[in-house]
Amino acid sequence: MSTALIWFRRDLRLADNPALLAALARCDRIIPLYIDMPDAGADGAASRWWLHHSLAALDAALRRRGSALLLRRGPALEVLRECIGAGAVTHLFWNRVHEPEAIARDSGIKQALRADGINVESSNATLLNEPWQVLKADGMPYRVFTPYWNAAQKRGFDLALTTAPGTLPPLPPHLHGDTLAALQLLPRVRWDEGLSTHWQPGENGARARLDDFIDTALAAYASDRDRPDHAGTSCLSPHLHFGEISPRRLLAAVEQHTAAHRDAGLLQNAESWRRQVIWREFAHQLLHHFPHTATQPLDARFERFPWRRDYQEDLIAWQFGDTGIPIVDAGMRELWHTGWMHNRVRMIAASFLTKNLLIPWQEGAAWFNDTLVDADLANNTMGWQWVAGCGADAAPYFRIFNPVTQGEKFDPRGDYVRRWVPELSSVADSHVHQPWNAPQAPAHYPPPRVDLKASREQALAAYAGIRS
Repeated sequence: MSTALIWFRRDLRLADNPALLAALARCDRIIPLYIDMPDAGADGAASRWWLHHSLAALDAALRRRGSALLLRRGPALEVLRECIGAGAVTHLFWNRVHEPEAIARDSGIKQALRADGINVESSNATLLNEPWQVLKADGMPYRVFTPYWNAAQKRGFDLALTTAPGTLPPLPPHLHGDTLAALQLLPRVRWDEGLSTHWQPGENGARARLDDFIDTALAAYASDRDRPDHAGTSCLSPHLHFGEISPRRLLAAVEQHTAAHRDAGLLQNAESWRRQVIWREFAHQLLHHFPHTATQPLDARFERFPWRRDYQEDLIAWQFGDTGIPIVDAGMRELWHTGWMHNRVRMIAASFLTKNLLIPWQEGAAWFNDTLVDADLANNTMGWQWVAGCGADAAPYFRIFNPVTQGEKFDPRGDYVRRWVPELSSVADSHVHQPWNAPQAPAHYPPPRVDLKASREQALAAYAGIRS
């Protein structure tokens, strides 16, 4: 009897899971495994909260089908060898993780276990196209999104879906793992009430979120996606990050919906949303080909950028939404409370940190990594370098988001700001994004930590210096 070990990582689902399908096709018995790896770098606290609940959901789905999720903690190769020996395993299957450390680790594991005589196969479950599949004619990676988008469109997308198996063989009775509680993924000091209110981790939660987006927000996505005061985005990013749903299923569901309704406006909105899915693909392609960008600027000139050195007090104020800039503070408080921040506000908050406070983008990226439930290394890296002006397809260096005009444009009545900054609840709409100019400044809200005009001019001078 042949036995397969399925190593779950960023593919915490049963439907449309290539590694699971390959294991069921090749072997008589399967052992689903998740390894909490202390040698793989530290995930952020919000990500670990999500992971706890996503693993619980996956285990429940496996148990309904007659199996269960084996949980272990330790170095990956050591744990895999222990499970292979204990379960008389002949095959190992996993879906690839497209991050630099994971690629190096997985290559070493594949080589070592094949030398042990184990059949090892990996598949793609997280991207529509893998990073080496959409390249320029000269074989080089794209560094600008629009040409990448056009090339990906020309190549096309395989949207064939597979369903979850109805039943699964039971685990071998002598296999024992750790309990979910033993992995200690939940915070010791329970700050996570807001996360529990806003999110339903797991494959069922991902499907429900997708259905709700298609039903309620897709038809106005192009206009509403930049409005933090509207529920206009899909909020699927954490589900994608943990692989609770595949990008293939997202595109297939939206394509099916638009085909059924045949509305030109709906098609345009669907295309706008589709570009965001491919933007995620572009981010993974960049990280794959330029792995140093996780910590270093892609544009080497930014190694000389004159970032401030004495910024700790301003950084803390930014992290906890106490800068005196309403839409920045609203975003940072939303992040702390829910583990998520509206994408338009992410750009505004990042611009304020890097271009008004002159604090290195790596500090912002590290904070987002710790506090976002969708803390995806590729997306996070590209987003921060895009705003800072040092990455691929970067915003021009002179593009500095004005948080007042951005707030007035995208949160015109101040509903988003007032939700997260209740100190401004009584400030008039005309002053809610610049309360320092109100006839009577709010008593319990701080003044701006920097002058927006003067700090903008200082940033422009610094950027001009390195570019000359």
